[in-house]
Amino acid sequence: MEGTCGQDKPKPSTTFWQTSGADLGKLAFERIMRNFLKSVCILFAVYLSLRCTAAPNTALALPRSSPEQQGVSSAALIAFVDAADRQIEGMHSFMLVRHGHVVAEGWWAPYNPRSPHELYSLSKSFTSTAVGLAVAEGKLSVHDEVLKFFPDQAPAEPSANLKAMRISDLLRMATGHQDEPVWGTGKLTVKLFLDHPVPHKPGTHFRYNTAATFMLSAIVQKVTGETVLDYLRPRLFEPLGIENPTWGANAEGITLGGYGLSVRTEDIARFGQLYLQKGLWGGKPLLPAAWVEAATGLQVANGSNPNSDWDQGYGYQFWRSRHGAYRGDGAFGQYCVVVPRLDAVIAITGGVRDMQQVLNLVWDRLLPALGAQALPADPETQRALERRLAGLELPPAQGQPSSPMASSVSGKRFAFPANEQKLESVGLDVGADGQGVTLATRIGGVERRVACGKGDWKNARHPFGPYPDQPVGVSGAWTADDTYTVKMCAYETPFVAAFKLRFSGDQVAFDQEVNVSFGPTKQPQLIGRVEH
Repeated sequence: MEGTCGQDKPKPSTTFWQTSGADLGKLAFERIMRNFLKSVCILFAVYLSLRCTAAPNTALALPRSSPEQQGVSSAALIAFVDAADRQIEGMHSFMLVRHGHVVAEGWWAPYNPRSPHELYSLSKSFTSTAVGLAVAEGKLSVHDEVLKFFPDQAPAEPSANLKAMRISDLLRMATGHQDEPVWGTGKLTVKLFLDHPVPHKPGTHFRYNTAATFMLSAIVQKVTGETVLDYLRPRLFEPLGIENPTWGANAEGITLGGYGLSVRTEDIARFGQLYLQKGLWGGKPLLPAAWVEAATGLQVANGSNPNSDWDQGYGYQFWRSRHGAYRGDGAFGQYCVVVPRLDAVIAITGGVRDMQQVLNLVWDRLLPALGAQALPADPETQRALERRLAGLELPPAQGQPSSPMASSVSGKRFAFPANEQKLESVGLDVGADGQGVTLATRIGGVERRVACGKGDWKNARHPFGPYPDQPVGVSGAWTADDTYTVKMCAYETPFVAAFKLRFSGDQVAFDQEVNVSFGPTKQPQLIGRVEH
């Protein structure tokens, strides 16, 4: 494609013949030919335009390479994946980029390379990038006072500490707050933040603070007239080939900033590679190198534990890490880890409870495998690695495909009293062979039916917790003669739920547990009775 997009096109001739009676036929013919050639050129220009529009997705994809070409052992990568499967429950995807080349990538089914994954606080690093771009465009300075942008929403008598708070304090989580402001879903606002007490002098007290990142988003929107999502589209997402990013907003239409962004695993890796390359992409600067240095450098101390990756200091919405690395990360195991001294980026998504355990695995298993020189080709082990990565899967429901009780409960619906889960009824429809099982649920007066995979995952759509409609993978098995267990994975989120239906006479006991949560992982048991 290089050399065709944007190339000058030859213009049709504008030279006219001398007009005479004998030449009228020629003139008419020339006009016809000119119009024809003009139409051809227009169509050719449209064709080139379409090619130029389609080109970036392919051209901007990270190149692939064998691990050994980039100094990485395929055997060591197999050992890493084996350890992840054995030690960590809930790894969803993994991508290793070395010297700008993807050398290993894998998704635990039903997670897949095409679907986005919710990033939670890894979103913060993208918001920081928007601030850096706005600074580069002269729209704001990190030294600007926060109240400057919201004089109409300031308290009647703002404290001296609030008056002293600057954008740099928001960026480095040193706003002076003792506690993070508390808000309900969609209710995080500028006024809520400004009304919150600021007992410490800004810049002196580290306090992780998602509301501070929201304020950065609000400030960018104030000075650009665009949400952070829209502002980043032409400046970051499109140049990196990040397609269809989604990002939640509050009730006032302000991008949440501190969480809510969803992109694919490779998009995370591209973002990390941009920072590793100090803001260069395709040889052109997207982000000032000075911003990359400031954002990923030590801006504030936050602890003294040498074994904790949350005590190594904080930059501008990036965590400093052990081994000279830095990262963006998000709840339940979303990571963009950059290791400059080894020229490596590691992108990981997950649904884990212990985030330090994942980083320990990276440090202990991956870093020692990143050699300084290319290694001899090892095609046999490389093929074994490819097979291992292609076969990754979250464990589906384990148990029997059928039960003596299957036929007696099939087709029945069990209704529940009003409950916080909003579940009105549940039932199973069992195939004629006693095995194929479909889960039926009624929520909001609408019955949904999803087929359950037997020893694997079947894709469907279904409400999931606070999400009204989600792509899900579903698996089911009889875990006892009277109990059918369904696992439902919302594979654009970190969440996997297990539903247990225990049948007894004309009633069912329904238990629900989710893999990770900010609150309890188990819901109260529901008792349903058969509908007549």
